[in-house]
Amino acid sequence: MARAGLTIERLTLAAADLADQVGVENVTVAALARHFGVKDASLYFHLKNAYDLRVRIALLALAELADRVAAALAGRAGKDALVAFADAYRDYAREHPGRYAAMQIDLDPETAAASAGLRHAEMTRAILRGYRLSEPDQTDAVRMMHSTFHGFVSLERTGGFRHTQRPTDDSWSRTLDALDAVLTNWPSR
Repeated sequence: MARAGLTIERLTLAAADLADQVGVENVTVAALARHFGVKDASLYFHLKNAYDLRVRIALLALAELADRVAAALAGRAGKDALVAFADAYRDYAREHPGRYAAMQIDLDPETAAASAGLRHAEMTRAILRGYRLSEPDQTDAVRMMHSTFHGFVSLERTGGFRHTQRPTDDSWSRTLDALDAVLTNWPSR
């Protein structure tokens, strides 16, 4: 029997908050049970295991980020859209480091197909149409954009840029300028 008040939505949100505080790798069913003041066993009515919990955090994070990016992109095109997308992505990763880390979990194909990850891809491709990129160049550009954003955010989160006094915001801005230049002048085959 489910404990009154405990729902999968409430558990997922609490686990996501916990992930932001202690890291997604430290989110366990036991830690979540302690948070709610219940025994671990009572959560297994809602959850299969810790991996299931982390996947739920990933799905929540993908949906939250998709909503944030969609709001940022509204009415924008070209470089303005690129910067809005990138800034929303970076801000989310900064504000929600555990959720962001959970989004890197390798989801099975069925779960991935049902996730907000497809919305991310559609929004990215919409930006790229503004640069007049079609397939297969769009796929290459999507991969480049994600690699750039994820790489920068990950290095920033782990202190990879502390070795210089140049503000990371300045480097971020120049990175987006460079990305815009590459997309504008995409190499022909």
